Amino acid sequence: MAVADLVGAAVGVLLLILVAYILVGSTLSTAEIVTNAQKAVTLQEQTQLRTDFAINNITTATIIDGNNDYAFNCTIKNTGKEIISDFQHMDVIAYDGLTIFQLYTFNSDNEVVIPGTWTIVDKGNEIIHKSELDPGESYTIMVTTSGISPYWFQITTANGAFASNLL
Repeated sequence: MAVADLVGAAVGVLLLILVAYILVGSTLSTAEIVTNAQKAVTLQEQTQLRTDFAINNITTATIIDGNNDYAFNCTIKNTGKEIISDFQHMDVIAYDGLTIFQLYTFNSDNEVVIPGTWTIVDKGNEIIHKSELDPGESYTIMVTTSGISPYWFQITTANGAFASNLL
C-alpha cells in the first residue's frame, strides 16, 4: 500500500512540474511576442516621423476626354530623411469641393492614362536608388480623375505621412 501512495505522489509531482513548465513557457512566449510587437510599432512610428514631403508646381485640372475626366500634375519633393519607395501603397484622395471624395491608386504604366489612378511622369535626375524618391529628390506625378473636377487633394504615403493642397 505504501508503494502505491509513493507512486501516486511521484506522478502528482511530475504532473505539477509539467503544468508549471507549460504555464511558464507560454507566459515567456507571450511576453516575447508582445515585446517584438512593441518594437515593430516603435520602428514604424520613427519611420513615419522621419518621412515628409512637399507638394509644389501644381497645374490646374484640365479635361482630358469627353467623359468629364480631368488630369492635373504636381511635383512631390522628399523633404524628410526616409526614402519613399512603396508607390503601390501610396494613395491620392481628391475632393470636388461639394460632396465627393475619391481615392486614386498607383498606375505603374505611365504610358497609359487610366482614369481613377495616378502615375509618375518624371523622375527627375535620379543618381542613386532608381525608382525611389530619396531625400531631396523630386518626382512629377499626374493624377487622372474619374468624373470629378478636383478642388482639393491629399497624397498619403504607405507609412501614413501625408500632405495636401488646393488646386
